[in-house]
Amino acid sequence: MENEVFPLLKFSYDNLPPTMKCCLLYCCLYPEDCHISTKTLVEYWFCDGLLNEFDSIREAEMQGDHIINSLLRACLLERAGKSGYGDGCVKMHDLIRDMCLWIACELQAQEKNVFVEAGAQLLKMHDVKVWEGAKRMSVMQNRIEVLRETPKCPNLRTLFLSHNKLKVISDGFFQFIPHLIVLDLSENRDLKALPKGISQLISLECLDLSSTNIAELPIELKSLTKLKMLDLSDTDDLRRIPQHLISSLFKLQIFRIWCRDYRQYPQEEGNVLDEDNNEKLIEELKSLQHLNIVRLPLIQSMSDLQRFLSLHSLQCCTEALDLRGFRGTKVFNVLCFENMERLERLDIMDCGDMEEMKMENLHSRVSPHTSYTSHFHTLREVEISHCDKLRNITWLILAPNLRSLVLWECAKIEEILSEGKVGEVAYVIGISYPTPFLKLETLYLHDLPELKSICWHALPFSCLKCISIDYCPKLKKLPLNTDSAKGNHITIQGSQDWLAELEWENESTRHAFLPSFKSF
Repeated sequence: MENEVFPLLKFSYDNLPPTMKCCLLYCCLYPEDCHISTKTLVEYWFCDGLLNEFDSIREAEMQGDHIINSLLRACLLERAGKSGYGDGCVKMHDLIRDMCLWIACELQAQEKNVFVEAGAQLLKMHDVKVWEGAKRMSVMQNRIEVLRETPKCPNLRTLFLSHNKLKVISDGFFQFIPHLIVLDLSENRDLKALPKGISQLISLECLDLSSTNIAELPIELKSLTKLKMLDLSDTDDLRRIPQHLISSLFKLQIFRIWCRDYRQYPQEEGNVLDEDNNEKLIEELKSLQHLNIVRLPLIQSMSDLQRFLSLHSLQCCTEALDLRGFRGTKVFNVLCFENMERLERLDIMDCGDMEEMKMENLHSRVSPHTSYTSHFHTLREVEISHCDKLRNITWLILAPNLRSLVLWECAKIEEILSEGKVGEVAYVIGISYPTPFLKLETLYLHDLPELKSICWHALPFSCLKCISIDYCPKLKKLPLNTDSAKGNHITIQGSQDWLAELEWENESTRHAFLPSFKSF
């Protein structure tokens, strides 16, 4: 391999610009066949100084996307679906990864750049002397439970420990790693506490704690004054964030806190997601001058939402919103989000009084002669559940790049898109409504007893991969005809009983889509 295959592959590598070379080698820190979130990858590159011509993640994202697209065109990376958060993913072919490891670990061995034991089924860390000289280290996707060592790593900048079985990290583990910049502890579900010794990581710029079960953030994180990224996504057990901790991280550009298990401890006093702490957290975030990307915890009332929308600095950098438990709100104007230029995900849950989601322009009507820019052009994912009085969600016509729609346990919803409501869209945007769902990839409709229609006419569905229907007994027809999804295979999931009663546009449509059916 080293004598014949790798030198041929290295020809493509040698023709890359220096920054692109570094970014490609970074990908070999991940295990074989790993699906790497492009969003996370670019954010790690930015924090690790590989995109150092930019001070802002928002500016660096453009360069990062260009690098990823260039590596894809050069066949040095491959597209690989989506992550659990809906982000696009890439992966490395095994041969490309081996070539990158050969370059990083053998050709550049004198620089002791990289130590990689990702996916090696390790039960404990290697002897620290083996990796003490490394600049970047990955032992992700192993079975390591305890880190008791006190390694001396003066050069270590990047440490990947995600997807292990970590339970304990000793106070001394971080004592002699003074230049660590990126620390990935994500996907360690047994990790419930951080050591106080994390305060030693005074150079740290990226701390990824997503999908861990830490109960609280230690006040010692205040020492991490260079931190640019703090990811607390999917930390369902997080009970406490010390007051004034977040506001002390004055260089923070990326902050995420997102609880997927929304029914867990929703009203428990002192919960980091309760209304009082939520308000304090938003106040602290408001004081940060460099925020570019934010995912917020719950917004639980219209007054909280109005307070949030009054904060332009947060509104323009928030990428996900979670509205839950609104009471007394019968009519909700979705165009209150029209200035949220980075909004990618919207969850609306347990809003039992909400009867209508209207589209009432807050500003002047768009002139018919003005080119239309969607109010929701960044919106990729929408999930609506337990809104028992809602009857339609026609406003989604305004989201031309929607990729995923999940709708479940809404007792009175009758239509997804209502023909009688499209006039509102025309009034809002000044032109006739755009073709809906052109980018939609997944559609999940579960436990909707009154649902009769998705759309009043057939749709192109050029990107759709899956329609999943469960307990929608009145939905007798799908918006499909022989022109729907031409050249694109759609999987239709449902029960055999539901399929038996399904009405088709014609026999040609039935024959076209019946082979795509998968029963529960």
